[in-house]
Amino acid sequence: MKHNNVIPNGHFKKHWQNYVRTWFNQPARKTRRRNARQQKAVKIFPRPTAGALRPIVHGQTLKYNMKVRAGRGFSLEELKAAGIPKKLAPTIGISVDHRRRNRSLEGLQTNVQRLKTYKAKLVIFPRRAKKVKAGDSSAEELATATQVQGPYLPITREQPTVEVVKVTDEMKSFNAYGKLRIERTNARHVGVRQKRAAEAEKEEKK
Repeated sequence: MKHNNVIPNGHFKKHWQNYVRTWFNQPARKTRRRNARQQKAVKIFPRPTAGALRPIVHGQTLKYNMKVRAGRGFSLEELKAAGIPKKLAPTIGISVDHRRRNRSLEGLQTNVQRLKTYKAKLVIFPRRAKKVKAGDSSAEELATATQVQGPYLPITREQPTVEVVKVTDEMKSFNAYGKLRIERTNARHVGVRQKRAAEAEKEEKK
């Protein structure tokens, strides 16, 4: 042994077989989750399997605020504009968030329209089959009603449209680089030119 090296001290008897993580229960878990979904769908019938209706909101922070996603619940202002009482909303499958505030007119209008579309498609079953109350759906609608499986009124992002323009001779002859250079120069000299113009005006007055 020469030099000031580390003394060999290898730990090679760690019984690695005892620490291997297996995943043999994956197929059984998949079946269990599927059965649970089916049981839940039967239990909540005729309500949609996806749960309560959620609003369209923009993501937080500069990184995600251009993306739209499902929010926690509709604001009280949105419910009022759609003509749905805030106490009734949770009973007909609409989520409510009393803390949310509407900071843009576009967002408010989008969610109000979403509520109106939902309301138009909504089929309300009476609590008791023999005792039909005001606001409940008609017998014909109840007969044809089915449980909505999967997402309903999905949130989709609008794709920007591209306008195709025919290239003209004027566009071809236009020198964009030169124009940019001139405008940049003008912007740089705007202060000096204003000062000169003011001085020239003073001289003229004298």
